[in-house]
Amino acid sequence: TMSAWDPIDVPNTVQSQNPVITEVQIDGLAVLKIVKHCKDALPKEVSGALLGLDQKGILEITHSFPGVSAVSGDGYGEEEYDELDQAYQLEMMASLREVNVDNNSVGWYQSMFLGTFNSMKLVQNLSSYHASIANSVVILYDPIQTAKGSLTIRAFRLSENFLELTKNNSCEFLSPSNILEEVPLKIRNPGMITALLFDLKGNQSLNCDFERLDLSTNPYLEKNLEYLSTWVDDLANEFKYQQEIRRDKFRKKQKEGLSEGETEGEPLNDRLTSLIVSNQIDQYCTQVQHFAGSSFGKLFLAGSLQKEEEA
Repeated sequence: TMSAWDPIDVPNTVQSQNPVITEVQIDGLAVLKIVKHCKDALPKEVSGALLGLDQKGILEITHSFPGVSAVSGDGYGEEEYDELDQAYQLEMMASLREVNVDNNSVGWYQSMFLGTFNSMKLVQNLSSYHASIANSVVILYDPIQTAKGSLTIRAFRLSENFLELTKNNSCEFLSPSNILEEVPLKIRNPGMITALLFDLKGNQSLNCDFERLDLSTNPYLEKNLEYLSTWVDDLANEFKYQQEIRRDKFRKKQKEGLSEGETEGEPLNDRLTSLIVSNQIDQYCTQVQHFAGSSFGKLFLAGSLQKEEEA
């Protein structure tokens, strides 16, 4: 079970006055730590802390470290692991401060599988972070999709529209895609590392472009379609559950002598689960469309090469 990364009590008075972030810049070393932690923990989902600083609308992430992961059969419950996480974060940040490393908490990272990240727990954790760190983000890394040849790492924050509606518990319409706002993420490296990468780029012995011609698309598409079907069933069950709740509310209103037009609308918090599920379904459809489009190009290229060989 992935531990809940609740925000720890750190001073963020300066960050709360800064404008809304428009970009996330993360150091290459921090990315490598995230990649190693998530890959080594497969098939378990893990999470960790992000440290950095908010600079004039740009969130700079300079350091990351893994959290305390749950171990089956050790006798600890979820609450005990949350307390261990809190103590570990504080101790780790105090140690980093002693060696002049940025120790301001700006969010957390966690692993995801095949783009599955929309959940009530994620939204609740982001809301808790936002209460103390206005420009906090969550970075999601997918080791499965990365293994297919493209680095999949994304940064999200809660949208301003969603925060306003939840604050007022409004009944206004909110599109599922407007719950989370994806923030552009850029990986930056010091000049020496950039120069080293430039030199390695010309080294022919490190050329591994053959991965781009991999035609084994069936396992990836099958998993995406399997997850898509599961989440569609979850959405249908959620709609049935919401309909039963509405019927119960309507019967109570009728007993109280109110007409159907006098019943109140449904608050956003009551619709949040169905909105999150709808957003995840949209993510799966986008992934299938993107992957299928690139796969057709590979198949046409392979077909042309095969015809030339036969000729």
